[in-house]
Amino acid sequence: QVQLVESGGGLVQPGGSLRLSCAASGFTLDYYAIAWFRQAPGKEREGVSCISNNDGSTYYADSVKGRFTISRDNAKNTVYLQMNSLKPEDTAMYFCARATRAYFVDQVYYTRESFYDGWGQGTQVAVSS
Repeated sequence: QVQLVESGGGLVQPGGSLRLSCAASGFTLDYYAIAWFRQAPGKEREGVSCISNNDGSTYYADSVKGRFTISRDNAKNTVYLQMNSLKPEDTAMYFCARATRAYFVDQVYYTRESFYDGWGQGTQVAVSS
């Protein structure tokens, strides 16, 4: 059974940092691309970042580029999202998701939810002073 469990969310002041974790079970992380999505109140869920399984290539939404870093530890079956210089507009529920493929040939594809077959329950991130 595919399970993804996010953790590491919380309340942080603007400019602060958080590291989210996505712990996978029921499958081997090695074979899949993994992505982070987020959903703010009243908004649609959006793709934040993705990491492939083969060469570890990464994609980022323009809004987080240079501030967020995605990484994976296949030995721990875990994917991380390091979030620095957080802004109030980063406030959202953050989800990790397992892709149905090992990598995406272009950034335009990783944000399409139809390419994912497993989702976590989410972890809440709030950025406020």
